[in-house]
Amino acid sequence: MATFFLLFPLLIVITPIQSSSLQTTPQINVWPKPTFVSWPNPTANPLSPSFRILPSCHDHPYLRRAVARYNRLVLTERHCPILPPLLNFSSSFPPLLSLSLSVADFSSPLRHGVDESYSLSISASASSANLSAATPWGAMRGLETFSQLVYGDPPFVPVGIDIYDFPLFPHRGVLLDTSRNFYPVGDILRTIRAMSHNKLNVFHWHITDSQSFPVLLPSEPDLALKGSYGPAFLYSPADIRRVVDYASSHGVRVVPEIDAPGHTASWAKAYPEIVTCANKFWAPAGGEQLAAEPGTGQLNPLNPKTYRVVRNVLRDVAELFPESFLHAGGDEVNTACWEDDPTVKSFIAAGGTHDELLELFINATRPLVTSLLNRTVVYWEDVLLGPNVKVDATALPPETTVLQTWNNGPANTKRLASAGYRVVVSSWEFYYLDCGNGGWMGNDSRYDRQEDDEPGVPFNGPGGNGGSWCAPFKSWQRVYDYDILHGLSEEEAGMVIGGEVALWSEQSDEMVVDGKLWPRAAAMAETMWSGNRDENGRKRYAQATDRLNEWRHRMVGRGIRAEPIQPLWCAMNPGMCNLV
Repeated sequence: MATFFLLFPLLIVITPIQSSSLQTTPQINVWPKPTFVSWPNPTANPLSPSFRILPSCHDHPYLRRAVARYNRLVLTERHCPILPPLLNFSSSFPPLLSLSLSVADFSSPLRHGVDESYSLSISASASSANLSAATPWGAMRGLETFSQLVYGDPPFVPVGIDIYDFPLFPHRGVLLDTSRNFYPVGDILRTIRAMSHNKLNVFHWHITDSQSFPVLLPSEPDLALKGSYGPAFLYSPADIRRVVDYASSHGVRVVPEIDAPGHTASWAKAYPEIVTCANKFWAPAGGEQLAAEPGTGQLNPLNPKTYRVVRNVLRDVAELFPESFLHAGGDEVNTACWEDDPTVKSFIAAGGTHDELLELFINATRPLVTSLLNRTVVYWEDVLLGPNVKVDATALPPETTVLQTWNNGPANTKRLASAGYRVVVSSWEFYYLDCGNGGWMGNDSRYDRQEDDEPGVPFNGPGGNGGSWCAPFKSWQRVYDYDILHGLSEEEAGMVIGGEVALWSEQSDEMVVDGKLWPRAAAMAETMWSGNRDENGRKRYAQATDRLNEWRHRMVGRGIRAEPIQPLWCAMNPGMCNLV
């Protein structure tokens, strides 16, 4: 066998996990890093120009589309890495002609907890590689890995390599808020495609909020016709079906969120009679704030018509979104807004409480979601941990409830998990990607300082947040280093089903969404898939820097306008831009 040591554009940047003796060998770049990799003799062979992915005989509609998509990608991408490394190349073996795909269970639906494991084997001496998976969704993850192994022009692929891979967490998501600013369907589809490249599997669509109601529902069309930003800013039922279908073909679930009873000012355009404190200035002089931000209005739990409208909305949403999780919001209920209504004010004066109002709403709407619509209901943590308004835990049976935490980092995760709830982690201290961009309120005199800030009141200078309540900016390293199981017992850790980064859209729309999400969402994706520690338990953010530089470079080549994390010079000179 003739073996040569050639220079060609094939980046190798993942050290095999199962053997520390391989630390000095060439590495492969797959993002997120696979769980187990064995590559004892790092070698690459050419990819045949007639290469094909050979699916098994079963005609699974979504997997069929994925196979066609990856066939095109593998043959046409011709990715050239930032640093072309040295790699063994064997001329004695044939080029890789095919990838044989086998799936154990084609009937497994795309739902929470589905098996996403796969095994990929590329022999040095065979002309065909093998990819096996338990389900079509695991097969899609394996196809993504194979696509990232292929580099160069003409393309080469590592051989003599075996990968066994599966995720740490079943719920790995991105939240996108399409109410405060609208995102065209094409940009949502591109976001979902980017998610699939990063093996993320939940698109949390925060589709409505106080600012607009952009989803056109058959039973309640006026909510969108009157509550959206206009005819060009609507998602029709056909748009919804297109997004859900596209996401399914990429192995991504679409979880809709209809936030209520707070964050519902937009409902007042169609039904002013069921919304309290609608269309008022959010922070009246000398009075209490009526909302967390501009856009005042909350559903009135004491008005029977509220529940007729909510039931119609939830039924239509369940019809449009087949996903088994339905997010019902429940966050940031404002007591002053409720009390702006005379009936609520009388209820409180007669001895009623704000907690009772929220519990009345939850008890009237939750059974519709869990029983009639047969969904698992997801709420923000506020329904149980809210500082001003919350319900008793008896109103939230853990068997059909998932709670999403966003405050107080690991402390609130522990509070929810110890109470027996499944938890999705979105702690703003780590996972809010809109933070650190300054304030967006107009007429803010705090910026008008030509010298130092007012003594003891930092704002523009050191120690100030510049108007962003959740400052500073969450860098990719901040995202990557978050241990969402920190401080939990083994039993509590078992209640955490995963995490989501969140992009709230006060200052984001389709023009900036790629850069706001990527590659920081990719950093979270790796920690959710294979963790952020090496085989010795050490954080691996140091080695992740060069790998993420290269992965961002490849994402850009795939049409995702991801932000750079360093000057290109740093990627071309590994280690030279480290702090220490």
